[in-house]
Amino acid sequence: MGQAAPPPRAKLPSRVQAFWGAKFQGLTPVRQKRPRYGETIVEENYRHTRRHLIRGAIALGFVVFSGILWYRFVEGWSWLDATYMAVITLSTVGFGETNPLSPRGRLFTIVLIMMGVGVLAYILNNMTEAVVQGHFQAGLRLLKKRRFMESLQGHYIICGFGRTGQQVATEFAAENISFAVVDSADSAVHAAQQLGYTILQGDATQDQVLMQVGVQRARCLVAALPSDAENLYIVLSAKTLSSEIRTIARASTEEAILKLQRGGADVVVSPYITGGKRMAAAAVRPQVVDFLDGILTGAERTVYVEEFLLLPDSCPIVGKTLAEAQLGRQSGALILAIRRDGALIFGPTADTRLYPGDVVITMGNTDQLRLLSQIISPIEP
Repeated sequence: MGQAAPPPRAKLPSRVQAFWGAKFQGLTPVRQKRPRYGETIVEENYRHTRRHLIRGAIALGFVVFSGILWYRFVEGWSWLDATYMAVITLSTVGFGETNPLSPRGRLFTIVLIMMGVGVLAYILNNMTEAVVQGHFQAGLRLLKKRRFMESLQGHYIICGFGRTGQQVATEFAAENISFAVVDSADSAVHAAQQLGYTILQGDATQDQVLMQVGVQRARCLVAALPSDAENLYIVLSAKTLSSEIRTIARASTEEAILKLQRGGADVVVSPYITGGKRMAAAAVRPQVVDFLDGILTGAERTVYVEEFLLLPDSCPIVGKTLAEAQLGRQSGALILAIRRDGALIFGPTADTRLYPGDVVITMGNTDQLRLLSQIISPIEP
């Protein structure tokens, strides 16, 4: 009797198999051609135009140098006369001969003029095409944007500019937080550019794309793609490239929440679960929900909730109790809680002592929090 056929392996999505199939299922890596995004096409056109212009400049230099050498060594002219004759010949200004030319010298001059006109026509044709089609302008804008991304430090990264990513970007913009967006869809790139956001078009599951957006220098990464699998790979890649980065991932199901947490995500948020809880809370405790929304989100807030880190070297209130520090009396801000070693102390009393590394969670208006930031060291400088 023949052996029973082995059960078929569960198929992974093509992009998943290309990146992780060989690692987790023993499959042969599948080499797939990377999609050509808009920025890739712009970069290719810019490099293509620049390459042709460099070739034209080299060819023009060769023609000029050839003319100088001919007039200097064959015709026996001085270096100045040879250079002058080569330049006026190639520029076709119509000046007369610097010195009398021999018959072969005139034949060479004819060839030199034809070669020069051909090279100049080649350069002008490529330059006109680049200007008319916008290759230069688009390429320079792309290079400027990439230089800006290379200068980012302590910024936030949003992977995916869908409905979730757009809302995150809106909140970051309201908080004046420096951030960059990564998305592969042309529509998302256009929408982000219309809003004035810094966006890199590419596949966020690729390490090269994350490195271009400065993942190694970033403070936090938000994986907000619709696919749970892609969000998992983004978290894994980000943690591999920068172990200190804080990662927040979007999940669609409870199973995906557990997998993302096992994959290293610091915070996992399910829009469906969170949205359902908020709707239930809005139905049962509407005033509480309105109050929390008013202090946590939006650009027109008057009251803010902020967190401050107590540093041992620069914070003078370390080792004091809240009564001795008099944070509330000096600033007017309300001390809500203290996070210490992963535990949260709600409603700390006057006898609660402050230790290095404590995170003080406070609430107040901008003036109160500004006064408080002069006393203790904020997480956000």
